[in-house]
Amino acid sequence: MTGTMDRRLRLGMVGGGQGAFIGAVHRMAARIDDRWEFVAGALSRDPDRARASAAEAHVAPDRAYPDWRVMARAEAARADGIDAVAIVTPNGSHHAIARAFLDAGIHVICDKPMTTTMADALDLVAAVRRTGLVFALTHNYTGHPMVRQARAMVAAAELGAVRVVQVEYPQDWLSTPLEATGQKQAAWRVDPAQAGPVGSLGDVGTHAHNLAEFVTGLRVERLLADLATFVPGRPVEDNSHVLLRFAGGARGMLWSSQVSPGNENGLRIRVYGETAGLEWAQEHPNQLTVARLGEAPRILSRGMGGLHPAATRATRVPMGHPEGYLEAFAQLYRDTADQIAARIAGREPDPAAMLVPTVEDGARGVRFVTAAVESHAAGGVWVDTTLAP
Repeated sequence: MTGTMDRRLRLGMVGGGQGAFIGAVHRMAARIDDRWEFVAGALSRDPDRARASAAEAHVAPDRAYPDWRVMARAEAARADGIDAVAIVTPNGSHHAIARAFLDAGIHVICDKPMTTTMADALDLVAAVRRTGLVFALTHNYTGHPMVRQARAMVAAAELGAVRVVQVEYPQDWLSTPLEATGQKQAAWRVDPAQAGPVGSLGDVGTHAHNLAEFVTGLRVERLLADLATFVPGRPVEDNSHVLLRFAGGARGMLWSSQVSPGNENGLRIRVYGETAGLEWAQEHPNQLTVARLGEAPRILSRGMGGLHPAATRATRVPMGHPEGYLEAFAQLYRDTADQIAARIAGREPDPAAMLVPTVEDGARGVRFVTAAVESHAAGGVWVDTTLAP
């Protein structure tokens, strides 16, 4: 049973104003399944830009806030206050904003990576456990139907025991010092004060790490990292190679890069088990290639018959009509809406809605980054990545 209600859930947002990218994506994704209405926001640190951005998004003037602290207090006090806040600011501010809204009793939808330090990540884990609120982390690629199909196949042992996991996320848009031109999206991503201690590894490598754990159901236990900065003067890495060891004995490699010409958004995962392998690529998201040992590879297409219910549930249009980035994002918003609606109704959520990355997933992503930094700083040694329960 889905968590339907007699109203749309009310969504607020921190960040995502004029000149931003991901905020508009969140707002579009939230509208696709008609489960949310965007009603409040602190959309910029600049009060004039915040007001102008809110007006463009048709937010009422009294709910266009100059500051997220004011917003958290005011929305918590309203009878018609927001049900959840979407946090779409640079990484370094996620913790303080999320903590303020959790403390105000408001569910949180946070962009990745969750925080830039382990202390902040563990503090959010504790806050979510204490409050019992929903915390959704928008690793949006987990919303793709064929990613969920891959996960279901691995869980059903259709590949046999997993042996090898190869995951990569190369881009080329930072192959030159774009940040020096004043380009906003580049500037904050290479600023350690805003992005944290890494560049490509935090921005896209965390997506690759999450995808590997999501599809396989295995946790990375140890890693060895080689981080590199190729653009002179850049204070964070822009290319990373990481060896992975998973619980249960599987081995893996992760490559993240933003200086690889010819790659636009090349997220790709390959999983090999005892009897079969599979491959999924973000730029061709509607197909999943499955190769059984001794047989020709077979391509499964989104929307076709015989797929796992988890894939079917995340499919909106018939086979042959492509679904992509926005729909995958929308799936996380739909699943999160189901979880919150169930809380409001005082019942257990539909288990099918529970595939959204959690605060614990966020903490593992932060530990992955910090362990990679530790490994590289020590000259490339194996570092434990496990978290205490």
